[in-house]
Formats: sequence, structure tokens, C-alpha cells
Amino acid sequence: MIPKEAAPDQKLTRTGSPLKLALICDFLEECWPSMDLFGDMLFQTFTAEHARAIDARQLRPAWHYRFTKLPGLGSRGFFRNADRLLNRFYDYPAWLKKHSAGFDLFHLVDHSYSQLLLDLPPGRSVVTCHDLDTFNCLLDPASEPRPRWFRAMAQRTLNGFLQASQVICPSAFTKTNLVRHNLFPEDRIAVIHPGADPIFFAPPQQPGDDDEAVVRDLGLDGQVWMLHVGSTIRRKRIDLLLQVFSEVAKALPGVKLLRVGGAFTNEQALLACRLGVEDKIVHAPRLTKPQLAALYRTAALVVQPSDAEGFGLPVIESLACGCPVLASDLAPLREAGGSAAEYCPVADIDAWSETAIRLLREREMSPETWELRRVNARRHAQGYTWTENANQTICVYRRVFSGGGWAPEATLVEQGL
Repeated sequence: MIPKEAAPDQKLTRTGSPLKLALICDFLEECWPSMDLFGDMLFQTFTAEHARAIDARQLRPAWHYRFTKLPGLGSRGFFRNADRLLNRFYDYPAWLKKHSAGFDLFHLVDHSYSQLLLDLPPGRSVVTCHDLDTFNCLLDPASEPRPRWFRAMAQRTLNGFLQASQVICPSAFTKTNLVRHNLFPEDRIAVIHPGADPIFFAPPQQPGDDDEAVVRDLGLDGQVWMLHVGSTIRRKRIDLLLQVFSEVAKALPGVKLLRVGGAFTNEQALLACRLGVEDKIVHAPRLTKPQLAALYRTAALVVQPSDAEGFGLPVIESLACGCPVLASDLAPLREAGGSAAEYCPVADIDAWSETAIRLLREREMSPETWELRRVNARRHAQGYTWTENANQTICVYRRVFSGGGWAPEATLVEQGL
């Protein structure tokens, strides 16, 4: 974290006019909610709390459909990836060149788009680096062998990433990896934890979004259920999730599993069938934030069995809603959950099953202890807000201007509210 004494009193401005900031965001068609969250929440917080100091704009072009607009090809992975690469490496850079004039500073909210920095003015870019997965084929080729074309693509992205003036990491774990691979010196990296959307701290406001209605629409009213939020990519360990849930279902037959974040792969669906739990699993459709908050508030337990993470936003979101969390014993997840969550060794099915069953039984047998867990969860999450994230991010912007290479024409000054 940035030391408190280094933080600005309130705002960072240019004399006479706000700092013009470009928040460079992912294509919405990529469907990465966590990446969209960073761009959206920084934009909303700067606009609401620092409008006199920062004129923030979100930049993202329209997605160009090529192969996937052809009949019968839209659902095939090869053609989806072909469209994705053309949009990322051809369309976006060309569009950004035409729309980057007039900005004082560029903040790329997803490091996997870092090839875009190659076409931006030098010395004016900040990148949020969530993890090093994008670069693993270059940094550790033995563990992740890739074809030459893929390595060339990753190298271009890495070349752009190395142009960043400052890097923001959501966890100390990610910063440690950057330093370990000699990608950036420590003084060019800041650890700034993300916040939970304010909706996760507040009760539902709209009658149509009340908790009971959301749960009822999913057929879970009156049920006890575990919740998993996240994609189905390999590192999310859906295989472990299903095996653990199978053991929980044997001990507590009435418990169900709710999945938020996309349909199972064929392999995962087959595993659910082999384990005999497919009829106990509910897949939620795409949800609004108030709907997701309602599910966090009413779930019995949130489980996050990943074997790699950059931070763990679902952990903070769950705790903000007062829902106990069981997560993999990973440094980034411990950073997120602290003492308010429970942890198990990665892929230790016995430990996961025993702990999940113990927690669910505690919920039924010891309501006072369970309520204390919920209170501690909410208390812990109060430290993770986008207001604090934005304040510390402004400190990073200041470093870009004071660290050499470029500064705005006008003098940077601080103003009180």
C-alpha cells in the first residue's frame, strides 16, 4: 500500500483546468466483469469525488465482428479467438491513435492490453497489472509452452507493458512477482487493493431487486446453498469445486451449489454427472450487481478454490455482504480475506470437504457464532473501498509527473475540497 503520508490531501489538479485522464478499458465483448469493474469504478469515483481535479474519460472502441458473424462460426473457439486477436492487435491500436490526442495521462486498467502502450506518448502511462498469466509463456516457458506465433504476440504485449511509467498491482503478491522477474523496480510499483462496489455494502433499494425475489427466481427459496463466483477457466479449479461439493452433498443432502460466471465446459459437466451432483447445481444467468449482492447476502457459504489469483474480488464482495468465505490458501486471497475468511490448502479435497461441512453445520447449530462471523466479515470489508483506491491511485498519477520524463504544461497543485 502507498504510505498514508504520501497520499494527497484530497485532490490533484492542473492550474485552471482538471487533469485530462484516459481510462483505457477492455472490449465489453470480452466479458471479463472483473476487468470492467476496474474501469467503471475508477471512472465513477473520479467523476463523483474528484471532478474538479480529474476529467476522466473511458476509452474503448466498438468490437468488429469478422469470422464470428458468419453463419455457424460464432460459437467455435478458433473463430472467436481470431476475431479477438484482430480486435486487440489491429483494431484497438488503430482506433486509439485517432482518439488519444488531448489527454495528459493514460491509465490502462488491464495489463493484457499493454500492446496499446506502444502507440501512446512516452512517459504518460500507468498500467494496472493483475497477474503475470499473460506473460508466463515468456517468463517460464517450460511450465507453459506455446507456439511461436503466440510467444510473438505475448512479446509485443510485454514490450508495451515495459513502457509503463508506473504500475499498480492489486496485491503485494503480484508486485513480488514483477520484482522477481526484474520487470520493474520496486519504486515504480504501487500496491493498491481494489474496493468492493458500494452496492455490496448496502441493503437492496429497489423493490424488484430484493433478496427474496432474486433467490426465488433461481428456485432456491427455502434452500441452503453454497455459492461460487468466477469463470470456468482452469485456474478456478471447478474440478475441485465439484469434488468438494460432492462430499458436502453426501454429508448434507439438502445443500445445493449455485454457480455464477458462465456455463461449465463439457469436461466439467461430465464430471458433475459422474459425481451425481448435476441436479443439485444451479447456474445463474448474467446478473446485475444488486442481484449478485442479494445472492451473497443469502448464500450459506462462498467458496473460492482457485489455484492462482491476482487478488480475489469475490472474497471482498462476499465479506462486504456478510457472507462467510472458504478460500484457497493463496497469498492474494489471504490479502483479500485476512482473518475474516477460512482457508484450505489448494486441491486438498479432504480438508476442503471437512471445513465446508463444519462451517455449514456451525451455521445451523451455533447461530450466535455464525452471526459473529458475518459481523467480522462486514467489518473487515469496510477497509476495501473505491474511494480509498482512487485516492491512492491519484498518488501514482502524481509520481508520473514528478518522476521525470514529462510533466503537464501547468503546475500540478493540491486543492482542498
